[in-house]
Amino acid sequence: MIRKLLFPIAMVFAMPAAHADSIDGAWCKAQGQRMVIQGATILTPAGSRTQGDYGRHSFTYIVPAGDPGAGTQIQMVLMGEEHVQVQEGSAQPVVWNRCGPATS
Repeated sequence: MIRKLLFPIAMVFAMPAAHADSIDGAWCKAQGQRMVIQGATILTPAGSRTQGDYGRHSFTYIVPAGDPGAGTQIQMVLMGEEHVQVQEGSAQPVVWNRCGPATS
């Protein structure tokens, strides 16, 4: 009886953490750029922390002063577990990939 109760609990703890249905997390671009979204806060590719308009599957922010492209609106739309489409102003959208935690 105890075994039957513990198995489902063990399975839940064995599951890897995922952001499968959320734009939250770290995103990487092939050119080595990285950004991290946590709710309404983003760590921009230039390393600035700023606030944006958070939706579970989208995120929009204005590039802060001091970052390249300051004042430009960035719009992101989640395209599945591993990809997000990023559009900077009126430029063509670019796909970024989900990446793991930063290494030191």
